[in-house]
Amino acid sequence: MRKVFHVDRQIANKNVEDSITEMTRVVRHSEINPEGRLFGGELMAWIDEVAGTVALRHSGNPVATAAVDNMQFKQGAVLGDVLVMIGKLTHVGRTSMEVRVDTYVEDVQTGMRHVLNRAYLTEVCIDEDGTPVVVPYGINVRTESEKAEWQGAEKRRELRRQRRMEGF
Repeated sequence: MRKVFHVDRQIANKNVEDSITEMTRVVRHSEINPEGRLFGGELMAWIDEVAGTVALRHSGNPVATAAVDNMQFKQGAVLGDVLVMIGKLTHVGRTSMEVRVDTYVEDVQTGMRHVLNRAYLTEVCIDEDGTPVVVPYGINVRTESEKAEWQGAEKRRELRRQRRMEGF
């Protein structure tokens, strides 16, 4: 795989669909808590994996998760449920990228998907030493949906800055 380290500026733009990533899992016994539902931490790890893959596919560089925003659980998952996680890029900054990951429970009889979770993660492009580097590619924001996601990402970014200034 080609790696781009220590670039001074972004050299081109890619489209959102270029890095969309989908992962499917079936909930197993080892992932169930005493209440009979999926451990939230298991889902969080899978979401982090999907987000990292999206960012890696976009940047072509190693990445590290810097923040998780808006982790909302809409419902639980139980043994045997088929979960589908879909990640897509929503924003590209200088050294970071925001990724939205939607998780669904899929009804295997009908194919219908019901929202389980939505999360936004910030992934930082890093070099071999773990130092942040410039994301080599920007992103084309073409559709109204992509524009709305970009604007939402800008708001979340500002909220993260405010929280850091307040010591959180």
